[in-house]
Amino acid sequence: MNSSNNNTFRFKQILNITFIVLAVLFFVLLIVFRGSMNSFVSKKMKEQAGIGIKKSIAQIVDSAFNYQKNGEGFATTFLEFGAKGCISCRKMEVVMKEVKENYPQKVNVKFLNILLPENQDMMKYFGIAAIPTQVLLNASGKEVFRHTGYFSFDDLNKEFQKISF
Repeated sequence: MNSSNNNTFRFKQILNITFIVLAVLFFVLLIVFRGSMNSFVSKKMKEQAGIGIKKSIAQIVDSAFNYQKNGEGFATTFLEFGAKGCISCRKMEVVMKEVKENYPQKVNVKFLNILLPENQDMMKYFGIAAIPTQVLLNASGKEVFRHTGYFSFDDLNKEFQKISF
């Protein structure tokens, strides 16, 4: 009977160790494939947005951010999708302020709080799967760059230079 208890104890130890190893492996895979998973979820969100949402938001984006049509003088739109309670989003507030100060006439900076109902369709249209997410639109309102997570002003500035500054 002692041998049976000993075998049960060993089995439980092996099972616990196996569970811990699998959990760690799962989290490592999540980190390694974070970008791919984000892209996949983003694509699925865009697909799930109904045709009505796609058309209405496309019209809003075109009228607000197509500077070739609407005559506003901006070269780029910087859309920041986030939430007020998010730590990384708060760090991005500093970056948005720097962009506004350095490019007041060239970059239109817009913060979209994804928790507000009025921004939900925009979030679906752009397929925002995680926050903070930065989306850059060119002067004709077309997406030319996307990044998820904190993105420094210096890195963002490099992307602005690539667009058309």
